[in-house]
Amino acid sequence: MDVLGISITEWVGYLASFILLISFTMKDVTKLRIVNSVGCALFVAYGFMLQTSWPVVITNGSIMFINAYYLFLKKR
Repeated sequence: MDVLGISITEWVGYLASFILLISFTMKDVTKLRIVNSVGCALFVAYGFMLQTSWPVVITNGSIMFINAYYLFLKKR
């Protein structure tokens, strides 16, 4: 299925990239980690939609784990 001639898989990748870029404009580190995790989750989905692109899945899954560690386990 295509929307505007672009596959759904590509749209997920573009959305993930856009959200990650937005996360880097955040001044509050907590908000940055939350928004970045959403982008990473989309990249994990994108990696699976690409017939499982393991470098994309592993890297972004790891970043999500690191964000979760700092958000929930390591209190300042």
